[in-house]
Amino acid sequence: MRLVVAAVGRLKAGPERDLARRYLERIGKIGRGVGLDAPDVIELDESRARRAEERKRDEAAALRAALDPKLALFALDEGGKTMSSEAFAAAIGRRRDDGAAGIAFVIGGADGIDPSLLADAQARLAFGAMTWPHQIVRILLAEQLYRAATILAGHPYHRA
Repeated sequence: MRLVVAAVGRLKAGPERDLARRYLERIGKIGRGVGLDAPDVIELDESRARRAEERKRDEAAALRAALDPKLALFALDEGGKTMSSEAFAAAIGRRRDDGAAGIAFVIGGADGIDPSLLADAQARLAFGAMTWPHQIVRILLAEQLYRAATILAGHPYHRA
């Protein structure tokens, strides 16, 4: 099953990018055995519109244009649902087992994700109630995707 991380904003060269890449590469190794592809990463430029609503609308349009419409949308949103790593892995496993084409994990820009895109999402996920910088969300998502793959594979990385 295809996995995509679609983010508004780009990770600059440095430790954050290296760490996110390390987890994404690990998924490619363990994921094959459980039917998960290494995630593709799509980075989009932030909108230059003056108003936050316009920026979010522009960014949502760019995200829609960049994503395969067959992919389920999982939006990373501070108002989303928090879930355990096991529940996250189970959600991915259910999609895979149901024959889904894949999942696109969407990370919005500094202003968040446009309400229209949130409404289209099959899931809204939060990494807690706090607001996190884009770079850290990318790392957290990459690690949780890797953790989910290890849970699905029965690998000892996850020690609950």
